[in-house]
Amino acid sequence: MPVLGLGVWQMAAGKETEQAVEWALEAGYRLIDTAALYRNEESVGAALRRSALPREQVFITTKLLPTHVNSSRELAKSLERLGLDYVDLYLIHWPIPFRNTHVWHELESLREQGLAREIGVSNFGTDKLESLLRSARHVPAVNQVQFSPFHFRRSLLDYCLDHGIAFEAYSPLERGRGVRDPTIIELAERVDRTPAQVLLRWAIQHQAIVIPKSSNEERIRSNARVFDFELADEDMRVLGALDQTNGGANARG
Repeated sequence: MPVLGLGVWQMAAGKETEQAVEWALEAGYRLIDTAALYRNEESVGAALRRSALPREQVFITTKLLPTHVNSSRELAKSLERLGLDYVDLYLIHWPIPFRNTHVWHELESLREQGLAREIGVSNFGTDKLESLLRSARHVPAVNQVQFSPFHFRRSLLDYCLDHGIAFEAYSPLERGRGVRDPTIIELAERVDRTPAQVLLRWAIQHQAIVIPKSSNEERIRSNARVFDFELADEDMRVLGALDQTNGGANARG
């Protein structure tokens, strides 16, 4: 699974999403993250087809609305909108009381049918993961949660890594607020990087997959330039001290 991807949450279907995906693929991104809830799966699929990249070179994630009762039918709809035969990763978008285990078993079946190469969850804390794992035939490949220096969920990160669950960070730029933080700005100036690059690099050095959202071509390309530098240990500690979650194991907050 690629370490860097493009998230398309809150992007309008049509031109905005299609252009963003095209720019991202041109810049070397090979992971695109969408969801049924976002209502832009068709636009992701259109941009993917126009790219002419081989299907196996692009990692596509979409997500199930867990309130829907038939996961198989919902994935079929997503595949039709995307114009694909399979997705690389299918996630339960958020936990639903008393239904997580049932829905997970449905996703396991979809994986066995080859309709989803891998399956995972989003917004699950350690308690929900522990409950799921008790009866799971297949460990979730991914847990996608909000993660940044301001939402530094150390306990959840450690739990996922200890259990072989890839840790994926959505909103790694804090929906744009992180790039305006004085500590981030000062550090970015010192290491001659953008604030966004510093935030993404911090998450990557914590073994997280990052899916920043942007529909601006320059920012999309800039956000991809995070693999030719490293943050020093002291810089990592300074950023970690911005945490507002007390290192919790919960997925939200």
